[in-house]
Amino acid sequence: MSFNGSLEHFPLVDVIQLLHMTSKTGILYLKSPKGESQLVFHQGYLVSANHLNNSVRIGQVLVDMKAITDEQLNQALIEQKTAGSGRKPLIATLIEKGIIDKDSAYKGLENLIELTIVEVLTWSTGTFTLDVSSEYVSDEYRYFPEKLQQEILLNAQGVLMDALRIYDEKMRDGTLSRVFSSDERPEKPAPEPVTDSQDITADLLGLDALDNITRKVPDVFIGLKDHDPVEEHRQLVIRALPEETIDQQEMLVSFLTDISRTPAAAVGPPVTSIILLSQNELLTHSILTVCRHENLFVFSTDEETGLDIIIEQSLGRDLHPVLVIDIPHDSDGRSSIALVRLKAAAYPQISILIAACCHTWHAISMEALGAGARSIIPRPCRRCHEDAYVSQMIAFLSVLGSFLKSILPVSPPQIGQQFIACLNQLKTLSEPPEIALVLLNCAAAQFERAMTFVVAKSELIAEKSIGVTAAKSSGPTAPLMFKIPLDKYSLLQEVVEKGRLYYGQRNDMIMTTVLYKEIGEPRSPKVMIVPLVSRGRVIAVTYADFGAKPVSPPQAGLIEALAQYAGAMLDNALYRNKIGKTA
Repeated sequence: MSFNGSLEHFPLVDVIQLLHMTSKTGILYLKSPKGESQLVFHQGYLVSANHLNNSVRIGQVLVDMKAITDEQLNQALIEQKTAGSGRKPLIATLIEKGIIDKDSAYKGLENLIELTIVEVLTWSTGTFTLDVSSEYVSDEYRYFPEKLQQEILLNAQGVLMDALRIYDEKMRDGTLSRVFSSDERPEKPAPEPVTDSQDITADLLGLDALDNITRKVPDVFIGLKDHDPVEEHRQLVIRALPEETIDQQEMLVSFLTDISRTPAAAVGPPVTSIILLSQNELLTHSILTVCRHENLFVFSTDEETGLDIIIEQSLGRDLHPVLVIDIPHDSDGRSSIALVRLKAAAYPQISILIAACCHTWHAISMEALGAGARSIIPRPCRRCHEDAYVSQMIAFLSVLGSFLKSILPVSPPQIGQQFIACLNQLKTLSEPPEIALVLLNCAAAQFERAMTFVVAKSELIAEKSIGVTAAKSSGPTAPLMFKIPLDKYSLLQEVVEKGRLYYGQRNDMIMTTVLYKEIGEPRSPKVMIVPLVSRGRVIAVTYADFGAKPVSPPQAGLIEALAQYAGAMLDNALYRNKIGKTA
């Protein structure tokens, strides 16, 4: 299994959480114009890292921790250099000599991983690629032990939280750049090859790589040099199409290189998320290249595991997920059609495309459309058209980008109908509770849970709700009457003070400790808070979230317009009452 994506569209934080949640094993390669770093996972746990800065090594990290002295480090390095075939990793040497214990060794490893994560968090651009194998992960990391004790592995979530804390602290105090500076250590000889007869224990887990791998990062990644994609394209094309003539290979390489170097004019941030499920390495690489050219959020994988997480990550960013399922030439398509049915039922708001060669396309097209696929894409296939494969691939890729960009979300018709109905209803109302109830129903039409709060002098008082204490279909329920203080900062307080709608991620202690203690925490951190403003003051707010369901990007603009209209209707009613009393 492998997957690929862009750090611009799928941040490192989310990538690490995905690997941890899906218990993946392998090396996560992180590349940017600054260089290359790597994080090594075993069953979702971080076990090793390679920082792109050659001077940030496990030995220097242990010195900075004051776990060892410079003299002890130098002595251990000299012993390594003179050990010959008996050379052991630096950590093993230090442990065997009694200079450090296992806890200190793993604390040093944890610190190095944190530094690597913090460094990557500073990248504005970059890509990630996960390569996995059950036993052998790469020449750099040699062999994984077959049996690892989970208690000595580093929890990815915990390390990630620590790295984010360090990043935030250094950003605040302006010392982020100092995190990565340290003195150069003496160069060490290349390690002797690891043989099957060597006893690799848990104590040595991944630590040999930390001492030596940084020296093996290719020169092209050092400094701020731009990455030239030509060789990357060429190596992949040659590997995928060894039977093609050199002219045909170079034709495809030239095409991929041209679109790599000439990105399309940006017309705004991506609104579509392409999620490619394919076992075809060349097709995957080519589609990734096209999507990056078109400024499309793109993620690729060769197995179904984790698709739900990626779909929900896309929805959480208010992107329209487009799941592209590539059916291999030899497949009858049954499992793919079953997957279409499953994802269409779970996520009715997404678009699903089937990519299939003519061998499969004619047999499954009608059934795939009936299962919920939005379109069937006839893709090039070497086995179907061997002589014309390269020209067909170029023609296919030439139009694919504009086609994918044309796939936009379609708002359910009931949302517009609900808006018109609420608008007409507001025209007949004049009392704040009645108007607030209309806003509550409108919010509940697009969210799973919604509730009204009345704004008192120093607190919010929970009123009616939908989907909180009873099924959403039951409609508004009796007032909840619990209170939320407004004397400390929270998103609720901010909406009350500023009188502006909020829709986005919530990271709020008041909501966590007070609101969710009463109604339970939603599955997604996305929330909406809508103020009802009358005579320049917020008199009520409508809170909404997605409850136990994944995000379904709402038409927040419609709700905001309705709230503004509701406030105007309320002001008009109050004005008429005032005129009536003075007449």
